[in-house]
Amino acid sequence: MWNYEKRLQYPINIKTPNAKIAQYIMSQYGGPDGEIGASMRYLSQRFAMPNRTAMAVLNDVGTEELAHLEMVSTMVHQLTRDLSMEEIEKSGFGNYYIDHTVGVWPQAAGNIPFNACEFQSKGDPITDLHEDLAAEQKARSTYDNILRVVKDIPEIADPIKFLRAREIVHYQRFGEALRSVQEQLDAKNFYAFNPSFDNPCKASCKDCR
Repeated sequence: MWNYEKRLQYPINIKTPNAKIAQYIMSQYGGPDGEIGASMRYLSQRFAMPNRTAMAVLNDVGTEELAHLEMVSTMVHQLTRDLSMEEIEKSGFGNYYIDHTVGVWPQAAGNIPFNACEFQSKGDPITDLHEDLAAEQKARSTYDNILRVVKDIPEIADPIKFLRAREIVHYQRFGEALRSVQEQLDAKNFYAFNPSFDNPCKASCKDCR
């Protein structure tokens, strides 16, 4: 159960519509490394975690990614509201407009719709946590790319900087979760040394470990 606080995690107040920039930022809504995939990834993977520490990290970060989803969708909305048809046509936003008007809909900057195949829930805690570490770095890289485009527009750049900083914190938290899981590795986790798979002599002696 979640308690929803009716405010954004970071304030957003974009006064000037810009459909072209909206298309860039939209990628962090429904793109391959965006917030929809992140929240679904972590909230699904939490059930396979072997200890409460790792489970709590995935639950916390997955919940925060929902807040980031709200931030990004708010930015897209503010960047596309009150656009004239001339602005829509000149910005290359026309194809999106035909299908969705200016409604917020999950797709990448390359116009590819969101697909659940863009994230994994493998059921192996080591595998899943390594994916999570990589996912946070990919999201951070995407925010880096967006910042290069919007660095001179503070009303857009400042919320993006906040989101980028949180990706770094998430990466660090997943590192802590990974270490907590590694301390408890046993033969049930196939990333650890597993005699039935990895030992040519089929033994399970301590020397082989």
